[in-house]
Amino acid sequence: MAITNTDRTSYFPLIEKRYGEKMSYWYAVMKKLEGKKYPEQIAHLKENYGFSQAHANALVMYSRGSKSAARFSSVSDYYKSLDPKQAKLVKAIFAAIKKKHPKLTLVIAWNQPMLKSGEKYVFGVSTSKNHISIAPWSEKVLKKFAPEFKEYRVTKKTIALPNDWKVDQKLLCDMVAAGVKEKSI
Repeated sequence: MAITNTDRTSYFPLIEKRYGEKMSYWYAVMKKLEGKKYPEQIAHLKENYGFSQAHANALVMYSRGSKSAARFSSVSDYYKSLDPKQAKLVKAIFAAIKKKHPKLTLVIAWNQPMLKSGEKYVFGVSTSKNHISIAPWSEKVLKKFAPEFKEYRVTKKTIALPNDWKVDQKLLCDMVAAGVKEKSI
C-alpha cells in the first residue's frame, strides 16, 4: 500500500504489520540509537530488522522530531525557498509549459514542483545551488530529447540546466506533449 500522506505516522500501521512489533517497541529501539548519526540509525534498522528505506526513514525522522515529510504547503511556498534568480527561471519554465498545456496541474510532490496530467506525473523541476534539473518523467522521452540538450549534463532521469538558461518554450512544450501522449496510451 502506497503512502500518499506526508505525515510520518501514516507509515506506523505498516511498520507494525510488516515488522511484527508495536510502535512502543520501535520507539524503544530508537531511544537506544539516540545520538547516532542518521545513516547509522537507518543502517541499524535495515540490517537488524529488515526495514525498507522508506520505513526506516519515517521512523528515524519521526524520532528526531520531524513529524511530516512535507516542507512546502504550496508551489508559492516552494518559490519563496529559492534564490530569486532560480525562482524566476522555474516560474518561467512552468509558465511556458502551462501556456501551451493549460490542463496540466502544477503540484508539490516530493517537495518539488511537478506537472500532472490526471493522476500521472509528466514533468518536474528540482533545484540545487548551481543548476536546476528538469525531469520529463519518462526515460523514453528523455532519450528522445537528450540531443537537444547535448551541451548540458543529461542523466537517466534528468537534465541539469544552468541557472541562467534561456527558456526554450517550444522545446519544453514538445517534451511535455510527448510525455502526456506516452502516459495516455
